[in-house]
Amino acid sequence: MHTQTLMTQGTTSIVEGAGSPAEINLRTNDIANMGFAEAVDCPVILIADIDRGGVFAHLAGTLALLSETEQARIQGFIINRFRDDIALLQPGLDWLEQYTGKPVLGVLPYLQGLHLEAEDALPHTTDFIVPRGQDYLRVIVPALPRISNHTDFDPLRLHPQVNLQYIGPGETIPPADLIILPGSKSVCADLGWLREQGWELAIHRHLRYSGKLIGICGGFQMLGKLIHDPDGLEGIAGNTQGFAFFDMETTLKPEKLLRNTQGTLTLNNTTVTGYEIHAGIATYYTHYQPSVRLTHGDDGAISGDGLILGTYLHGIFESPLACSELLTWAGLGELKDTLDYHAIREAQIDRLADCIDQYLDTAHLYRLLNLRANTL
Repeated sequence: MHTQTLMTQGTTSIVEGAGSPAEINLRTNDIANMGFAEAVDCPVILIADIDRGGVFAHLAGTLALLSETEQARIQGFIINRFRDDIALLQPGLDWLEQYTGKPVLGVLPYLQGLHLEAEDALPHTTDFIVPRGQDYLRVIVPALPRISNHTDFDPLRLHPQVNLQYIGPGETIPPADLIILPGSKSVCADLGWLREQGWELAIHRHLRYSGKLIGICGGFQMLGKLIHDPDGLEGIAGNTQGFAFFDMETTLKPEKLLRNTQGTLTLNNTTVTGYEIHAGIATYYTHYQPSVRLTHGDDGAISGDGLILGTYLHGIFESPLACSELLTWAGLGELKDTLDYHAIREAQIDRLADCIDQYLDTAHLYRLLNLRANTL
């Protein structure tokens, strides 16, 4: 709900909070909201989403629940996603400023169709409109309780020939052309959740009918025989049985690998870029065709029958040609659209930036950032 400005040794950082700064139950160990702001001594702006309703109660109530020093740190308010005539909102804005003694720095309008990458929360998806006269691919992703890096699937959500659905707890697992097991912050726990929800049987049935399966990062680790956690990084030390689609075992290590990388898909030598962020090391006991040949070595595996693909590479669908190649492999009959996700993302960021420049008190924001108006 809020943003923070951190200034250190001539550099300026804008820090986004996580959730509400008035989460009383988390205050003792707060490292993401006002606790962080207090520790680094930075100003804070409260931002509220009017589309959810109750925006004035949200802002005034949040301010009231903060400590005196935290309240003093609040430099103003921004209201986001307003859909109507600003004149209708003005009496409320005047009241908020008078009641709190804090300025309203602007009201951002609702931007229809704006796509921004989300963080922890899964995005709200609109109903897929079945395209007339062309093929489309049915893709399902289990909404793991500890899902990570779900932005991997944004290019598929935006693709006009892909119907992507997140399947949550208790929901019926529908027929699909492609199942993708996503990354996880706790692979063993989410593997247990998948079994409880009936995904193991559903995946076996899916593969019997020649459906395709992709595992990315933690989802790839689940496809092996065992996941070893000797140091108890995810809970009690021990081993967890995987789905055993690959003759592979993974050992979790305290050191996490993090790097940007590029290479080629082995399906058709298509260029792909992405990043790795994982704590597991895979050991293969059977030779498989790698799914990706990266600059630093081979990555992942493709099953002998060609139905299953695993990789540690995040962002694999962002490269337009790689995405098209994977959709074709997954069963999309006639590919009529190539989606340039990087161009879409940059255009959407520019759209938001133009909106901020038009509707917010940018002069006030520059002063908070200790910047001149021509430095950004």
